[in-house]
Amino acid sequence: MRILIIGGHGTIGKKVSAHFSEDNEVLIAGRTNGDFLVDIEDSSSISKMFEETGKLDAIICIAGEAKWANFNDLSEDDFHIGLNSKLMGQVNLVRLGQKVLNPKGSITLTTGILADDPVVMTTSAAMVNGGIHSFVQAVALELENGTRVNAVSSGMVEDAYEKYKDYFPGHNPIPMKNVINGYVRSVKGKGNGEVIRIYD
Repeated sequence: MRILIIGGHGTIGKKVSAHFSEDNEVLIAGRTNGDFLVDIEDSSSISKMFEETGKLDAIICIAGEAKWANFNDLSEDDFHIGLNSKLMGQVNLVRLGQKVLNPKGSITLTTGILADDPVVMTTSAAMVNGGIHSFVQAVALELENGTRVNAVSSGMVEDAYEKYKDYFPGHNPIPMKNVINGYVRSVKGKGNGEVIRIYD
C-alpha cells in the first residue's frame, strides 16, 4: 500500500509511521519537515500536496491544533485555532484527498478522548473532537468509489504522559501499541464511519 501520513514525525505519528513502513510505502507530510510540506489550515496547501503525492491507497492525519485554556479566557480567535486547524484541516483532507485515493482507499482522522471525557481547559479541543466524530459518521454515507473514512480517538498516550499527566488526573496512559493498532484497524480493516476509541 502507498500511505500518506500527515504529522508522521510527531509523538504518535513517528510510531505509526514506523509500523506501517515495515510492509508499505510510507510518505510523510508535515508543516516543517517530511517528504511533503503542508499547512492543513490552508486548503490550497493541501491541494498542492496532493498534486505532488499522486495516487494513494490510504491517508492518515495525525495533526491539528487547538487552544487549551480556561473557558473564560478563550477569545473567539482562540476557538478558531481549533476550528481552522484540527477540524476544517481534517475536513479538507477528506474533501480533497478522496480525489487522489485509489478505489477502496481509506482516510483516517485523529481526535481524542476529550470528545467523550473532557477535562478542564479543553472546551475548544473537546468541541473540535466531537465535531470530527459527527463529521466522520456523516461523510461516510456519501463517499464514493468504496472510499472509507474513520477516526482514531485515543486517551492520553504513554509517550506524552509526563507532559500532560497533570491535566488528566487518574487517567491511565494508553500503550503506544494499542494506539498503533487503532490506525491499523482503520487502514487494513473494512470499517467505515467508525470512531475507533482507545481509552483503556
